[in-house]
Amino acid sequence: MAIYLDPPLWPAHGTHFSHLISDASLEELHAFAAAAGIPERAFDGDHYDVPERRFGDLVAAGAIPVEARILVRKLIASGLRIPARQRSKSLKVPLLNRWESIMPGHDALFLDLLDRWGEEHRKYHGRTHLLAVLEALDLLAEPAAPPRIVQLAAWFHDAVYRGAAGQDEEDSARLAEERLAHAGLPDADVEEVARLVRLTSEHRPEPGDDDGALLCDADLSVLGGEPEPYARYVAAVREDYAHIGDADFAAGRAAVVRHLLELDPLFHSARARELWLDAARRNLRGELA
Repeated sequence: MAIYLDPPLWPAHGTHFSHLISDASLEELHAFAAAAGIPERAFDGDHYDVPERRFGDLVAAGAIPVEARILVRKLIASGLRIPARQRSKSLKVPLLNRWESIMPGHDALFLDLLDRWGEEHRKYHGRTHLLAVLEALDLLAEPAAPPRIVQLAAWFHDAVYRGAAGQDEEDSARLAEERLAHAGLPDADVEEVARLVRLTSEHRPEPGDDDGALLCDADLSVLGGEPEPYARYVAAVREDYAHIGDADFAAGRAAVVRHLLELDPLFHSARARELWLDAARRNLRGELA
């Protein structure tokens, strides 16, 4: 059994990171990390992310430095490797890059939100959904970047998720008010982020509310996917509500689908209607049938 470490090549948080693995057991890896003072939050399913400044210390403690390609081969051979699609933290880097573009220097808030979006009970309302909403905002706002306030509202819009429609959005808005005020955002910006978060409860922005329309359209973009991705979305939503019996879930889901079909407009911007409206109507009507 041995502990291996690749070179610090992976950029994040203003430095570069290495990967620390065991070629035999996670127990061995956790014990080594604990002895070296590496925090538990640095563990990413089958390895630890460690900053460049710790590289020499870890080698001195017994980690064997190897090229990145060799480390990957040893991890695969060990049987411990988790495929990226199954890794709960696989979206950490792209989400971090997006966060630092709007809130640099607020790492603690990023990590708190990342943990919230990665909660075990979330199946649809997790990090994949967060990234999809942020990417949808990019599509709708191009060639410009989405407004910072709208991006922050996307980060907070399901930050609290317990499967309680309406209450989750309210609790998420209150979390935004508390955390963004503490982060030093102007009061007007904090108030606007919270207002946008609350809009995602009903997806009914007022005419002329461009930021509200942008967020609501991005949040509902999943409805306009191809049949296979849409089926995966519906299955994931069912898992989110696994605590509810089939009959009750079917009734509740049917009510949600009818509400979405009755929204006029379903999408508020011309760009969103062009991208997703026809497919969304097809998907929703097919699900209801």
